[in-house]
Amino acid sequence: MERDELIVGDCVDVMNSRPAGSVDLVFADPPFNIGYDYDVYDDRRGKSDYLAWAERWLQAAVRILSPTGSLFLAIGDEYVAEHKVRLDALNLTLRNWIVWHYTFGVNCTKKFNRSHAHILYYTRHPQEFTFNANAVRVPSARMTTYSDRRANPIGKLPDDTWVLRPQETDNHFQDESDTWSVSRVCGTFKERTGHPCQMPEAVLERIIRVATNPGEVVLDPFAGSGTTLAVAKKLGRRYIGVEISEDYAKSICKRLQRIEFGAEVVKRDPVSAPRGPGIRQTRAAGLKLKPR
Repeated sequence: MERDELIVGDCVDVMNSRPAGSVDLVFADPPFNIGYDYDVYDDRRGKSDYLAWAERWLQAAVRILSPTGSLFLAIGDEYVAEHKVRLDALNLTLRNWIVWHYTFGVNCTKKFNRSHAHILYYTRHPQEFTFNANAVRVPSARMTTYSDRRANPIGKLPDDTWVLRPQETDNHFQDESDTWSVSRVCGTFKERTGHPCQMPEAVLERIIRVATNPGEVVLDPFAGSGTTLAVAKKLGRRYIGVEISEDYAKSICKRLQRIEFGAEVVKRDPVSAPRGPGIRQTRAAGLKLKPR
């Protein structure tokens, strides 16, 4: 199986063409079916059509998940319950139902402003899976507020609330409960690519660090702005992205060209940095882009 690929095509077809059990982490941020303006995909499908399609891609994603693999699904209020029911039926184990609170919300006129999304965290096996708690430890209140000498100097084990406020330094989470406060990617943010639904790198960094080890394979069936692939490359993971839009895929290629494979791993943990040449390059694109 090839690594470090961006494939233009339908995610169900691509995932069904891959060997079963070949991916260590699936992160999926599918269209929410709430009318976003994508360049190719229609985000205004009928409910039954949307859910039938969701069932197909979820089945395909679970099939290629390794026996010790993890799946994270970001989804909105409208269909989170339906996605959970379908994932439960696929015999995965729910680890956490995370609420991502983005501190720069969506303006609404006839209801309370939307300022959160859901992230469902599942594992293929109920006991055997990767969970690198030390990779995502955070300072405790004992340490930062009370200067308590009993505090663990390397931080506390994470719970299911992640707080990252935009006025704080990059990637410094505060730790409270199962609500993660992280700003959406605003128009002025330096990581902005122009995609209408871009995930923050900080959210993907924590997911990839905790659920995979260097050299393992991360798959994003809805590559979009390329955040999952960019963070995976920074952290020395292999990656596979699927994107239905050729224009979005070209933007992802440009984003990935600016990133050194394993740069963040080298900076944070030289011992675990992967060896070898990293990405398989082509003459022009810098990664393997396969139109389908």
